[in-house]
Amino acid sequence: NQSLITIDCTTIPESLMESELFGHERGAFTGALVTKRGLFEEGNCGTIFLDEVGEMPLSAQAKLLRVLQEQTIRRVGGTASIHIDVRVLAATNKDLKTLVHKRRFREDLYYRLNGVVITLPPLRERPEDILVLAHHFLNRYRQQFARKVGGMAPETMEVLLRYAWPGNVRELEKAVERAVILGRSHLIMPEDLPPSLLGRDDFKPVADHKRSTLV
Repeated sequence: NQSLITIDCTTIPESLMESELFGHERGAFTGALVTKRGLFEEGNCGTIFLDEVGEMPLSAQAKLLRVLQEQTIRRVGGTASIHIDVRVLAATNKDLKTLVHKRRFREDLYYRLNGVVITLPPLRERPEDILVLAHHFLNRYRQQFARKVGGMAPETMEVLLRYAWPGNVRELEKAVERAVILGRSHLIMPEDLPPSLLGRDDFKPVADHKRSTLV
């Protein structure tokens, strides 16, 4: 019942990272005309989701580590420590162990975040999810675009199962969205899918869809 604050670590410039995360006091730097609460303070008693945490600058990683250990923040230009109680979730599509070895990610922060790890395999390795997701996106976009699409033809589902999905779930979503917009019948047909899905290079044996994957 508390707030969820999502922080995209790829979109915040390094020079503004500390201010965005932990806030700043009035006059702390040029342009700081008012006191601003940071995202961690806004999310107090809730959840902070650090998306693409592997892209966080090293300077910000050191400050994040201190916050996680001490459960306090200090606004830029401030002297008072502010206690916070947040749950931190972090996601990345990079191999953090490799970044640690390359000294691009702090080892101590890696182990501090490495509490419960959920590894999500690429879509091609969990084919049992393909049709579930495809029908979810179908329902979403036929409502959004007010299209009278009843479902997918069996041969369309076969194409979806055989494709390797190098773009993972985002590629599947856009493929279904396109099919809903361009489809001419009450069923999604193979020709309504992007041409790339109908080629042979990205196909895989259909028998793979019977294998289950634990996520």
